[in-house]
Amino acid sequence: MSTQEYFDQGELVAVLTAQPLDRTLDYKAPEGGCFLGAFVEVPLGPRKVLGVVWGPGQGGFDLSKARSVIRVLEVAPMREEMRVFLGRVADYTLTPMPSMLRLATRAPGLGDPPSMRKIYRLGQGEPDRMTDARTRVLEVLRDYGGLAFTLKELAEQAGVTSSVVKGLVKQGAVREEDSPRDLPYPHLDPDLPGKTLTEDQTAAVAKLQTGQRTGDYGTTLLKGVTGSGKTEVYLEAVAEALRMGRQALVLLPEIALTAEFLTRVEARFGARPAEWHSGATMTERRRVWRMVGQGDAQLVVGARSALFLPFRDLGLVVVDEEHDTSYKQEDGVHYSARDMAVLRSAICGARVILASATPSLESWANAEAGKYERLDLTSRFGAAVLPEMQPIDMRAEQMQPGTWISPSLRQAVRQRIERGEQSLLFINRRGYAPVTLCRACGEQIACDHCDARMVEHRFLKRLMCHQCGETKPMPDACPSCGVEGKLAPVGPGIERLAEEAEATFPEAKIAMLSSDLFGSARALKAKIEEIAEGDADLIIGTQLVAKGHNFPKLTLVGVIDADLSLHGADLRAAERTFQLMRQVAGRAGRADKPGQALLQTFQPEHPVIRAILSGDEEGFWKAEAAGRQAAGVPPYGRMAGIVLSGPEVGPVFDIGNTMARNDAPLREIGAQVFGPAPAPIARIRGRHRVRLLVKAPKGAPIQDAIARWIAPLRLKGDIRLTVDIDPQSFY
Repeated sequence: MSTQEYFDQGELVAVLTAQPLDRTLDYKAPEGGCFLGAFVEVPLGPRKVLGVVWGPGQGGFDLSKARSVIRVLEVAPMREEMRVFLGRVADYTLTPMPSMLRLATRAPGLGDPPSMRKIYRLGQGEPDRMTDARTRVLEVLRDYGGLAFTLKELAEQAGVTSSVVKGLVKQGAVREEDSPRDLPYPHLDPDLPGKTLTEDQTAAVAKLQTGQRTGDYGTTLLKGVTGSGKTEVYLEAVAEALRMGRQALVLLPEIALTAEFLTRVEARFGARPAEWHSGATMTERRRVWRMVGQGDAQLVVGARSALFLPFRDLGLVVVDEEHDTSYKQEDGVHYSARDMAVLRSAICGARVILASATPSLESWANAEAGKYERLDLTSRFGAAVLPEMQPIDMRAEQMQPGTWISPSLRQAVRQRIERGEQSLLFINRRGYAPVTLCRACGEQIACDHCDARMVEHRFLKRLMCHQCGETKPMPDACPSCGVEGKLAPVGPGIERLAEEAEATFPEAKIAMLSSDLFGSARALKAKIEEIAEGDADLIIGTQLVAKGHNFPKLTLVGVIDADLSLHGADLRAAERTFQLMRQVAGRAGRADKPGQALLQTFQPEHPVIRAILSGDEEGFWKAEAAGRQAAGVPPYGRMAGIVLSGPEVGPVFDIGNTMARNDAPLREIGAQVFGPAPAPIARIRGRHRVRLLVKAPKGAPIQDAIARWIAPLRLKGDIRLTVDIDPQSFY
């Protein structure tokens, strides 16, 4: 890349656009010139598209035909460290640069001038007549010393309808003005007092703050038992970054976690930070993007894509619940936000904190190898103690047909209800039943477009495919044999478990927590807040409840099927079961009353179940690490998944076989190719899927080899190829 930072009018510049092209395009710099990294609008055919000045133009064509940049946008230019980061992620994930630029510009209307909104202040006029409602509006405006309100804010503060305010505007008693919407975020004060910390926490804070003050890159694994106060510890590291005038980013795995977290941030720093996730409005997303680039947002709390915001001076990235699989993007650009957070921080000299009660084996191994510092919080905050964990051996329980709550678990829940405490029943299956079977012909109702069984959602009175989202009404007759009245649910989902709970505990107020039961992120947040305040005796939840929620009155967790995810081809099955069970159990006893976790299992002697119950986490990680090392799989080897898909299975397999035969670039680095084979879910949305797995030694240059391997391929028709470096799921 040229070191030239500024291009005069008429000079050729290379512009990277987000359009699906394999190169930058040359344009003439506009009147007034432009900087390297400037966001620009350029003509592409008949359209105007967004781009970034990536360097000097290549030339080599008739310059009289070069078109000019239309205009430079009024936003902060893309910094060199961001351009380097996008290039490095593209190389690592084998993603075209235009796709990377799309990730980095996911805010609407970046080229629009800052939009205006109506604000309301005290006017000069007098109303023709006074009413109680009008008096309240004018009193609010006077009390706040002429500060501006939005219409909604003023109406709510005065306890009136918006029409009362509008009436006062017509009378001149209230002034209506236009104001820019994209305003800086309120200042966060790092020197406000935080919570009183334990000895454990104080020691961890001191180490994190010392690291932060170096101004250099470094990664710390903050491992603490559930309820140990990891959030308070890393918020003090955020405070240190803010004192140094640098920006901070906290990544959360679930939107539902943000409401409680934002409240804690506001209590610590005196104002709310910027939010970046799918629940934020488009206007707010644009404001975040612009203010981050200008340095007018000190702290961003967001989902994984917040990593691609244009920070002006990023000093700290916190990845909370760093083990969570939702940090891996499975479509478009296949990246791990945890790993890319480390990469981005290394480029810009920021610190990284990976926080978890149950770290990923990758992070545990990096700490063992000395690449990451490790800090442990070993005791719960305040009066809370870790829950007592016990198995319920389902082989010894007298179960009625069609029921899933064992007598032992029923008795434990009843005791909690009588004491006014909350219980949680956990099952990691959405819907009513995972399979609908015809008892006449044996047919299991499948999706028309995928090789997956349709899941009954009884509340919706529909069958749903959890792969493609296809739904259809629950039929009365079997679609295969036509016999009526013989369709039966097989196995439990959360809705069926709730039905059993309602019959078993008729006196209890029951709440369900599952991502597909809420129409919006805000509705889900509201429900979680209600439960935390005690508005339920019994919670029935999927893995959503395992992610960092704090329910002070919850003292019992019952896991319905602890064996559910123990088996399967996924190399991380044992790790994920261990993490999920420990995380779910950690919801109990987070306040002053002790908690208990009961795991229903048919295999109490299984090594993973034994490790969960004993709490011997280090023993589990060492055994799991030894097994992975012996097999040469991550984190002690490299893997990549290749998925070919198309409307017809034959041509897709033909390409897979061709790839397997011509694997010389992979053999050169000591890699093996497994497949082609039908993917575990061999058809999604009508497309047949064929998978190849590449396994290579730890230090092998797998990206370069795969790039050379797939370069000669010519995909015909509607056949697509996707590459997933370091796959997290193997479907």
